Amino acid sequence: MAEPREEEFLDDIEQAEAEANAAAEEEITDEAAEVDALRAERDEYRDKFMRALADAENSRKRAEKDRREAEQYGGSKLARDMLPVYDNLKRALEAATDEQRAAFGPLLEGVELTLRELLNVFGKHGIELVSPVEGDPFDPQLHQAMFEAPVPGTKAGQIIQVSAEGFMLHDRLLRPAQVGVSSNTGA
Repeated sequence: MAEPREEEFLDDIEQAEAEANAAAEEEITDEAAEVDALRAERDEYRDKFMRALADAENSRKRAEKDRREAEQYGGSKLARDMLPVYDNLKRALEAATDEQRAAFGPLLEGVELTLRELLNVFGKHGIELVSPVEGDPFDPQLHQAMFEAPVPGTKAGQIIQVSAEGFMLHDRLLRPAQVGVSSNTGA
C-alpha cells in the first residue's frame, strides 16, 4: 500500500508544479499585458508632448511674424493719412508761377524744404515714392488707371499722364500711382 501513496504524492507534486507554472505563466502574461499597456500610455503621452511642443513652436513663430509685421506695417494708417499732405505741398509748388516765385521766393523755398523733409521722414520709415513717367508701361501692381484715351504716337498700355504719385511701404503698396493710359492699338 505504500506505493500508491507515493504515486499520489508524486501526482500531487506534479499537479502543484503545474498549477504553480500556470500561475507563473498567468502572472507573466498579466505583467506583459501591464507592460504593453504602460508602453501604449507612454507612447500616447509622448505623442501629446510632441504635438504640444510643435504647437508651442508654431505659436512662437507666428508671434514673431506678427511682431515683425506690426513693426514694419503698424504705421501704415498714419502713413496713408500723411499722403495728402505730400500731394498738397507738391501741388502748391507746381501751381506757383514765375512771378509768384520771384515775389514769394523764401516762402516757396520753405515749402520745398518741408516737402523734402517729409520725403526724408517717409524714407526713414520705409515709405518709397512710386513715380511713373509718361511712356512707361502700365503696371496694375503699382498703378491705377484713371482713364484711357487714344493718344497719337503711343502704344496701348503706355502711361500718358500721371495724376498722382503712388507710395510703397516696404514691399506693400500703400497707394497706387494714378495714371492715364493709352488705348491705341498701334504705334
